[in-house]
Amino acid sequence: MEIASPLKNPTFLCFWLGQIASSFAFQMLVVGIGWQMYELTNSALNLGLVGLAQFLPQLALTLVAGHTVDQYNRRVIILCCRLLMAATILVLVLGNLTHTISAAMIYACSAVLGATRAFEMPATQALLPNLIAPSLLSRAVALMASAREATVIAGPALGGLIYLIGATTLYATSVACFLASFLVLLRLRYEHKAPARAPVTLESLFGGMNFIRRNPVILGSISLDMFAVLLGGATALLPIVAKDILHTGPWGLGLLRCAPALGAVLMSIYLSRRPLTRNVGKIMFSAVAVFGVATIAFGLSSNLFLSLSALLLLGASDMVSVVIRSTLVQLETPDDMRGRVSAANSIFIGTSNQLGEFESGVTAAWLGVVPAIVIGGLGTLLVVALWMKYFPTLTQRQTLEAGENT
Repeated sequence: MEIASPLKNPTFLCFWLGQIASSFAFQMLVVGIGWQMYELTNSALNLGLVGLAQFLPQLALTLVAGHTVDQYNRRVIILCCRLLMAATILVLVLGNLTHTISAAMIYACSAVLGATRAFEMPATQALLPNLIAPSLLSRAVALMASAREATVIAGPALGGLIYLIGATTLYATSVACFLASFLVLLRLRYEHKAPARAPVTLESLFGGMNFIRRNPVILGSISLDMFAVLLGGATALLPIVAKDILHTGPWGLGLLRCAPALGAVLMSIYLSRRPLTRNVGKIMFSAVAVFGVATIAFGLSSNLFLSLSALLLLGASDMVSVVIRSTLVQLETPDDMRGRVSAANSIFIGTSNQLGEFESGVTAAWLGVVPAIVIGGLGTLLVVALWMKYFPTLTQRQTLEAGENT
């Protein structure tokens, strides 16, 4: 008899709990590293360079990581990554205890964390379909997404409270969470089928990119999400909107930052209980269109309640798109390619997040905040119209089942 909920599957439950602990650790860590760097240097530039120190190694190693994930035991890769992250943060703990903490030490640890996440992220994404029945995959994806978004809300808040005690305590708590994740994943068991060993070549490294290019469903869903994020990056301008348009303070800014994540959590919980069963292609395009409309509404709003409502809707609609895209990518990708496809996907999404914030900032500097946000929303609607025309296979997609031909 098929298990009705992924959480009733002990293997998935271990994986899910381990991911929650790891995500909490990272979200708390981001707060600690950022705050301590600013305390040490009092420089906004140095604060920005912390993100760059994480992003560049992650980007540089992504293709190699994808190849590695397809060649070796994904569970072991994740375990090694979690252990290395704990060891890296332990360096920050010791640096604070011995009063030798420095900006250089934070940069170095950030770079190691970025390099480690280059392997952890595709391994995590590629392992999930090995742990759950295909019919439950969309529910599992929604549960993973709800856990991630919940930690995005609670992690920084908890990290900020712990930092009041001290940076050492925050880093030690992060280490404990990573170790808890490691111990939970030790209990995870699944049947690993070792593939034939393949040498590292340009063809194998770019295998994920080539596979995406040849598959219109995967190419359409990934590129749709990428351009929607690139054009609709309104959240990058939240501090300006809060202060200059809504005339609210840090409290209001905090609410604005939480609203998209809260919308995403609520929608992911709903989708984990009521999975999509038909017209998933049209639903995906509709969700991205709603994302665009919500972005426009947010840009035009001068009322805090209306702005929060628009951001709540924005987060919820984005989650619908994320769940459909993630499920389609995993279902349509052969298991021996999932690591490389997940790695390529992370390049597209990670780059669009970075460039989306840059694009929003540049457009706002040229045209003003409101025009920048509204133009981004209109651009998202234009992308939806074009993608529905040029990716008819994705538009006509009916179900979240592998191998569907429509």
